[in-house]
Amino acid sequence: MRATRRTVLAGAGAALAVHALGASAGGALSKPVPATGEPIPAVGLGSWITFNVGEDPLLRAECRDVMAAFFEAGGGMIDSSPMYGSSQEVIGDALARLGRPGGLFSADKVWTRAPDAGAQIAETARRWGVGRFDLLQVHNLIDWEANLDTLAAMKEAGALRYIGVTTSHGRRHAELEDVMRRRPPDFVQFTYNIVDREAERRLLPLARERGIAVICNRPFQRGRLPDRLAGRRMPGWAEEIGVSTWPQFLLKFILSHPAVTTAIPATRRVDHLIENKSAAFGPMPDAAMRRRMAAHVRDL
Repeated sequence: MRATRRTVLAGAGAALAVHALGASAGGALSKPVPATGEPIPAVGLGSWITFNVGEDPLLRAECRDVMAAFFEAGGGMIDSSPMYGSSQEVIGDALARLGRPGGLFSADKVWTRAPDAGAQIAETARRWGVGRFDLLQVHNLIDWEANLDTLAAMKEAGALRYIGVTTSHGRRHAELEDVMRRRPPDFVQFTYNIVDREAERRLLPLARERGIAVICNRPFQRGRLPDRLAGRRMPGWAEEIGVSTWPQFLLKFILSHPAVTTAIPATRRVDHLIENKSAAFGPMPDAAMRRRMAAHVRDL
């Protein structure tokens, strides 16, 4: 099997692919938020870089098309941050133009010192056009104790559903572990993929122990992993888990970890979005298959 990110239909065919996903036997994988049991689609949508398109009407239309396909394929978590340039405004514009479809789990972040958090949160909500976020997270641990106080007060008042803390690029795991032990939030977000696996040592087991939902960012290393694997022949045994492309392979490795709640690959292409969503269908790898998958990619 030759596997590239172009094997899924684009354009008009992508709409048919969305309907095909919805009709797949067994439906798409959802995973529960430990704090409440609420199920969330296992494949969400990130917005770092890809949705930072400013006022460009053509690029905004691409983002809107991706979001339309995302909701037609079941929706789920859309994640952004004040750090991500115009991404919040692009998301808000698309939501308004799409008629605010159902199935959104809205996730954003606080990326400032605590005294300015209230103003930043209000601006973030204005950009999205939402009255209440599902999840707000302290971005990259900035002033995390005071910012968690702010978010906890919002949750207590009914102005927010869940609170979280994030890090990225595989950094500051020791600090995040300290937060998870001292003051467990509802969600944590960090980098985890088939080659960046440090989180398996402490963060993922601790999340299961403490009942914390896990969001995995950088599942493709900003596209480097699919690029590295493009043109490589996929092993025949990948058929056992319903995989025909490398992005599916990479995402199923992440989604099958018992501590992972959702992964948030970012894209501005509808065919990539459909391919990513397709990873939530079919059989998931067990522990032995996960080891086999990781070893195969390592040895390529």
